[in-house]
Amino acid sequence: MATGSMTSRSRKGMRTKIVWSVFGAGMTLGVALLAMLDPGVQSAGGAGVSLSPLMGIKGSLGMDSIFQTAEQIEDARWSSIVIVHSGSPAGSAADISQEHRELGYDGLGFHFVIGNGTRMGDGEIHVGYRWINQRDGAQLAGAGAGFNSSGVIEICLVGDGDRRPFTDEQLHRLAQVVTSLAERLEIPSDQIYLHHDLAGTTSPGKYFPQAEFEQMLATMG
Repeated sequence: MATGSMTSRSRKGMRTKIVWSVFGAGMTLGVALLAMLDPGVQSAGGAGVSLSPLMGIKGSLGMDSIFQTAEQIEDARWSSIVIVHSGSPAGSAADISQEHRELGYDGLGFHFVIGNGTRMGDGEIHVGYRWINQRDGAQLAGAGAGFNSSGVIEICLVGDGDRRPFTDEQLHRLAQVVTSLAERLEIPSDQIYLHHDLAGTTSPGKYFPQAEFEQMLATMG
């Protein structure tokens, strides 16, 4: 009887933990979505919103939330996607935002940042204020004077792809974001670029697994 009673209590305790875990995840998602829908949370060069890696466990689960923007999305405006790296082994959207302010921008220059587990969660997706407010990205480093950032969605992977590989979680989240954007905005595969395709740079680095990534996109698409 004592053993059965303990087992029963253990099961109840486990159910309670699961319930609170689910509740906590739901609250996190709810706060993120409310923030994205409320233009008031965006200060000058605003901070944007970070989405938990748990939001994309299966397929594109949770990716619809990136389209809950403060300004209405004009689908035809966005014509291409470019993938860059931060160039630093560790970092966060806040760190990159500060670097961009020092360069004279009013905040984070990228539309999305995906963490590698150093100063952001591994696979954490930061939706920047430029996407939330439907603003063009900053001028890409190394791009010539003829480059026009209008209509280009800029996605940054935290890390230095010339020094070490990106994490599996980062690449999975990247594929989810790119696939979701491409499907919603009807961006063809030949308009999905790596930074070095458009500018005089090695970004996102020699360790970026281009063939593997293209296969991931084909599988998700």
